[in-house]
Amino acid sequence: MTSTPTPPHGLAPLRTVQVLGHGGAGSAAHVRSLAEGLAARGVRVTVCAPPETEEAYRFTAAGARFVPVAPRMDPASMTVLRGACWDTDLVHAHGLRAGLRASMALRGLRGPRGGRVPLVITWHTKAHTEGARAGLVHLMERRVARAAAVVLGVCSDLVDRARERGARDARLAPVAIPRPRPGRVAAADPDRSRDKERAELGVVDRPLLLAVGRLDPAQGHDLLLDAAHAWCGLDPQPLLAIAGEGGQRAALQRRIDSERLPVQLLGRRDDVPALLAAADLVVLPSRWEARSLIAQEALRAGVPLVATDTGGTPELVGRAAALVRYGDASALAHTVLDLLADPVRRDALAVAGRAQAAGWPSENDTVAQVLSVYDELTQPRSAERSA
Repeated sequence: MTSTPTPPHGLAPLRTVQVLGHGGAGSAAHVRSLAEGLAARGVRVTVCAPPETEEAYRFTAAGARFVPVAPRMDPASMTVLRGACWDTDLVHAHGLRAGLRASMALRGLRGPRGGRVPLVITWHTKAHTEGARAGLVHLMERRVARAAAVVLGVCSDLVDRARERGARDARLAPVAIPRPRPGRVAAADPDRSRDKERAELGVVDRPLLLAVGRLDPAQGHDLLLDAAHAWCGLDPQPLLAIAGEGGQRAALQRRIDSERLPVQLLGRRDDVPALLAAADLVVLPSRWEARSLIAQEALRAGVPLVATDTGGTPELVGRAAALVRYGDASALAHTVLDLLADPVRRDALAVAGRAQAAGWPSENDTVAQVLSVYDELTQPRSAERSA
C-alpha cells in the first residue's frame, strides 16, 4: 500500500472524524480499513463509535484516535460527538442513524478555515420497515441525504435511493472486503482438514449447504426453511447449516424441530472461512442486500452461491452465481437441487466466482476513492498541497 506519512510542503495533516453507530460488521470493518489506509497517508483519523467496537476492531492499532460515543441522541452523547468534531476538516458518517447524529453534531460548527465542516455519508444498507415507521425512516433518509455534501452508496440501488431523497451529490463507492486482521480468525486453519470440519457437522457423506447472517426476518431464513422441505426425502439428505444469532432463533428452532427439517443453527461463529471450506453451496435468501459479505467470501473462496436477485447482489456477482426471485421458496429449492446434481456447473460457478472477485476494488482502491472525495471537499487544502 502506498503511504504518505507526512503531508507535503509542511501542510497541516487533514483531520477527519469517522462516525459509527450500531451498524453491521461490514461498516465497522470498512471504517477500520479506512482508518488504517488514511493514517498511512498522513491523515489524522478520529473514530467515534460505541465503546465495544474498539475491542473488536482495534481502531487505535490502525493509527486512529478512538472516542467512545454511545449511538444515541441524548444530550450527553451528542455533546461528546460534537466535541470530537470540533476543529476537524471533514466528518464521514457510516449509516443512516450515524449520519443523522453527525449532521446534528455539526450544526453551527465552523471548520478551521471558518467554513462549514463538510459531511460525507456512506450508506451501507437500507432499513426494512413498514407502516408508520417506514414514513419516519423516509423522512430521516431525506434529512440525511440533504445534509451531506456527498453521499457514497456501496451499490447502485443506494445511490439511486439517495438521489430520490434529495442528495446533492450521490456516487457509487463499492466497499472492499477487508483483508484478515491480526488476532482475528481469518482463514481456514491449514491443519484442520475439510473432512474434519465436515465430520464435526455430521456431513461426511452428505451435502452441506451454508447460510450466514443475523437471524432476523429480512435475512429470509423462513424462506430457506420452506425450501428445505424439498430435500428432506433425498438420500443422502443435505444438511443446511445456518451461522448467526438474532431474535428469530427460538422461532426458527421451533420450526426445525416441529417440521423435522435437516437444519442446524450454529449460532455466532468466528470461523466462517473454515465453514466455507467445508460447504458444497452457500445460500443467501435475503430480502435485500447491498454488498453481502458472505457473498463476497463465497465467490473468493470458489464456493458456488445461490442468492436472491435483490439490491446490489446482481451487480456484485454478475453471472458468477445462481440468482432466484426473493420470496419464491420453490425456485430456491429447485435451484439448490439442480446444482447439487450438477458438479460440472458447480465447478464452473467456482471458477466464475474467483474471476468475478478478482475484479472487485481492493482496500487500497477504496481508500484512494474516499481520499479523493475528501480532497475535493477541502479544496483550499488541496490547492495548498499542489502549490
